[in-house]
Amino acid sequence: MKFNEMGLIAPILENLSGIGHITPTAIQASAIPLLLQGNDLLGIAQTGTGKTAAFSLPIIQHLITNRKLTMSGAPRVLIIAPTRELCSQIKESLDTYGNNLNLKTAAIFGGVGQAEQVKNLKAGTDIVVATPGRLLDLIDQGQMRLGSLEIFVLDEADRMLDLGFSEELDKIIKNLPASKQTMLFSATMPKEIEGLARRLLKNPKLAQVAPTATTVEKVEQKIIFCKRDDKFQLLRKIIKEEEVELVIVFTKTKNSADKVKEYLLHHRIPAAVFHGDKDQKDRERALRNFKAGSMKVLIATDIAARGIDVEDVSHVINFELPMEAESYVHRIGRTARAGKEGKAISFVDEAEKSILERIEKLIQLRLPTEKFKGNPEAKGIWLEAGAVRKVTAPTPGKSQEKSAYIDHSKRQRVVEEGAPKPKPHPGFRSRKKR
Repeated sequence: MKFNEMGLIAPILENLSGIGHITPTAIQASAIPLLLQGNDLLGIAQTGTGKTAAFSLPIIQHLITNRKLTMSGAPRVLIIAPTRELCSQIKESLDTYGNNLNLKTAAIFGGVGQAEQVKNLKAGTDIVVATPGRLLDLIDQGQMRLGSLEIFVLDEADRMLDLGFSEELDKIIKNLPASKQTMLFSATMPKEIEGLARRLLKNPKLAQVAPTATTVEKVEQKIIFCKRDDKFQLLRKIIKEEEVELVIVFTKTKNSADKVKEYLLHHRIPAAVFHGDKDQKDRERALRNFKAGSMKVLIATDIAARGIDVEDVSHVINFELPMEAESYVHRIGRTARAGKEGKAISFVDEAEKSILERIEKLIQLRLPTEKFKGNPEAKGIWLEAGAVRKVTAPTPGKSQEKSAYIDHSKRQRVVEEGAPKPKPHPGFRSRKKR
């Protein structure tokens, strides 16, 4: 089946053709015809399978074939997503699919000032993509009303509950009009999601394209056993020796992410971090540079395990395994996207073996293993407890690898606490003011 066989109108097909999208993914082929008929939908599909287009294309078709004037603070479509990054990604996709179709879309999320968001709402928007917290703030302030909604989408519903948004979702649901089309998408189907689906959906159709908690088929997975301290060397070895296009390195904590970045930069490997301590502008800049390929290594916590859609990620490296086995599935879903192949390599130390057992039980697969033993390496700040020294990253560009910001002749040495200061060279003469 092709997109032009699914009942989509010509302007949308032209936009899809313009970005090279001719054949729908499985979730798109299953969901789009059902949504074009106006059905409520329960979509079960793992991350990276094209869910955003599955609900975006029918929404755009509904809006442009049923034109209405937009009212201040009263959108026609509301899409709820768990993170700011996913909101931005969905809005970007909507703008691409709806290019030149005169639709107004606004992203509403916390972590940034609300003035610009309120301005967009007052100007009138067709579609609002929002995180639960900021949405409720604007509803409470009277800046936004949901009574005119025609379509409501709850994306990444299981992740939403994992992040503790259950109470916020209850409040949002109470503000929804009775008559509307509703879509709920989730990667997994625990009991909580079943209950949410019963509350939200009316006579829903089911679009399920992969068993719950399975991993992406085209991802080549591998486990490498090593000591905790040897993970740094192992990461550098893989980045240098394998054919890496773009790589996302996942850590368990923000502090670990910073230490990994420090290590890579010390070895002249440009990298950026992507976690909650970075403000929104820094994260957007890091993601933009990563997508453009000017920064090939993105080090992230689980905030990025969903919602980042970058087609050319060749490797996902789990520097540390996640505490929740399901997060492993979401992490490795960042590669092998849009029909491409990818690799997922996980570094496992002695303390993480029990987590690995839970992951293998969940995905019902015994993963191939290797062992790595590092060489003695001078202890740097990346192996020490405490704060990480701040480093200014290079300005991304074509010649970044050649002119890495740490020039070998100017590299600052990390001096361990308590170590004696180096003596001056015998030929050195101090220039004192006479």
